[in-house]
Amino acid sequence: MAGPLPVGNDMPADGSLPRGVNVGADSRTMSAYIHVPFCRVRCGYCDFNTYTATELRGTSQSTYIDELSREIELSGSVLTRAGVPKRPLTSVFFGGGTPTLLPARDLVRALELVRDEHGLDSHAEITTEANPDTITPEYVQTLAQAGFTRLSLGMQSAIPSVLATLDRTHNPASVSAAVQAAHDVGLEVSIDLIYGTPGETLDQWRQSLEAAITLNTGHISAYALIVEDGTALERRIRRCELPVPDDDLEADMYELADELLKAAGFQWYEVSNWSKSLEQRSVHNLTYWQGNDWWGYGPGAHSHIGGTRFWNLKHPAAYAQRLALGQSPAAGWEQPDVEAVALERVLLGSRIREGISTLEFEPEIVAGLIADGLIDGHFALKHNLVLTVAGRLRADEVVRRLTFS
Repeated sequence: MAGPLPVGNDMPADGSLPRGVNVGADSRTMSAYIHVPFCRVRCGYCDFNTYTATELRGTSQSTYIDELSREIELSGSVLTRAGVPKRPLTSVFFGGGTPTLLPARDLVRALELVRDEHGLDSHAEITTEANPDTITPEYVQTLAQAGFTRLSLGMQSAIPSVLATLDRTHNPASVSAAVQAAHDVGLEVSIDLIYGTPGETLDQWRQSLEAAITLNTGHISAYALIVEDGTALERRIRRCELPVPDDDLEADMYELADELLKAAGFQWYEVSNWSKSLEQRSVHNLTYWQGNDWWGYGPGAHSHIGGTRFWNLKHPAAYAQRLALGQSPAAGWEQPDVEAVALERVLLGSRIREGISTLEFEPEIVAGLIADGLIDGHFALKHNLVLTVAGRLRADEVVRRLTFS
């Protein structure tokens, strides 16, 4: 189960944003995240706000889009009252959970609702996450015809034993079929991988990387496994049923990923993300890393509008009940202070290839990071702080040295 919500200020029942929202949004884009909190099976490593059918009471998958429609309508009125300029959405991302557990027509309807409320940029990126076993040619054809542009497939590994440890239920062979179905209707595809699963070897990770590369997609994400407290995986490790993940092995796995992906024509643009071209980067993910605005719809979803952050009630039943009463499902809000905003800008900005300006920091700190091989000296000469491979592996250390020295 997902962790507790942040501690913040109570949100008014009508969802009105607090005073102090920065409405001068000329330089910020607007996106939408739509959370679909349903899964067929809960993966042992998962700490997301998701629920299987047996865990749901007071709501159902069949009524979810009706409930979501109320929040989408509410969001338009909230932004209007706050004086936030209307901006067409540059990206819409369906995440979860497993959005593709819902019928394709439900995802299409949700897209139509946010488009009608906010408008879509002419080049908007429209993505849904998907479990490979939920994808059929008919499903992706419906999405493509409705304006979806991208499919994010949770491959995670090509090794059956690794998938079993993660409690992933899909057949590895279904990944290539899903990719082909998406490509046949013109959708871009992103492949998600996880490394550092207990018991996974470097050779097995190489096999997964090579399998992902042969799928001929334009985007691959590789995330280090995080063992979250309270998950089934954490309990198995605590009972010594599985080995503790090895940090040194995970570093080797990251270096191998960067090596193989670079050789295959991919270029890193964020610590855990590689693409074959600028156009194949994830516009939606860049929204978060670049500090733009987004509204997060659905149970437990988080939003960021003009420096104000707010988040919804977690359980789908509580979320639905609040909306049925004509009230905002938001559970709380906060406005980070100047120091927190500055720290986050360094934390996020340093993770992307464009980096941040070295002129913001003491020259001796920058020189020390270059000497330690953590930032690229060539780019630093142009006053651009860009992480090396070693720097990406020690990104948190780089941030600490930049901000606390």
